[in-house]
Amino acid sequence: MFAVLKTGGKQYKVQAGDVLRVELIAAATGDKIQFNEILMIGGDAPVLGAPLVKGAAVQAEVIEEMIKADKVITFWKRRRKHSSQRTRGHRQKLTLVRVTDILASGAEKSGVKDAIGTHAARVAAHNNAPAEAKAAPAKKAPAKKAAAAETKE
Repeated sequence: MFAVLKTGGKQYKVQAGDVLRVELIAAATGDKIQFNEILMIGGDAPVLGAPLVKGAAVQAEVIEEMIKADKVITFWKRRRKHSSQRTRGHRQKLTLVRVTDILASGAEKSGVKDAIGTHAARVAAHNNAPAEAKAAPAKKAPAKKAAAAETKE
């Protein structure tokens, strides 16, 4: 049985036991995570999603939480009279995971943490912050004219 999952803007065809390098996920080494965006489940009776397969999931274990991809070098050069150039490198942060199980149904009841990217995790943490943290900032001191008018009275 195999599944096609989507994470980090990319699609991966996986089977149980596969090792993947995916975009950075908010999980620690050894955590068990679950990918819920399943586009297709293949095997004896293939199931195609429209766009996702409802109730399906792929469970995986985080082997290493932050590895770096190969360096991508970008080079710009302006020719003729300007003669300027710029070189910039980038190494994408990745998470190494091993696929442990493919669930065709019952993903909601599994109790395994969802695999979400670090940006999504920061947004979720911000939205779920306690009410005290979201409280309005302290009021500013009154303006000079208003303070002067109050002292005269």
